[in-house]
Amino acid sequence: QAAPFSAIASAFNEYCNMLVVHAESLNATAVASGLRELFGHDAFHLVTVIPNLSMIVGDSGGLHGKEDCVDAQERLQYLLCRFVEIISI
Repeated sequence: QAAPFSAIASAFNEYCNMLVVHAESLNATAVASGLRELFGHDAFHLVTVIPNLSMIVGDSGGLHGKEDCVDAQERLQYLLCRFVEIISI
């Protein structure tokens, strides 16, 4: 199960890199703005699997409090769905 997720995370990571490289593009600007607005401090959870996202949303701080695995997995799944919604503009 890790291999498909790894491939998706790698593709999203490369997409974020392309957004940074093409930052002057109107679409890239809109997507980057949407990602910053949407995620805020929650970006930390996605940056752990999509490191290049930090170049777009900036430093979002660390984990706040202790979480169990189920909550973390559900949060990551939710945030990934929202990520896809924003980049699909």
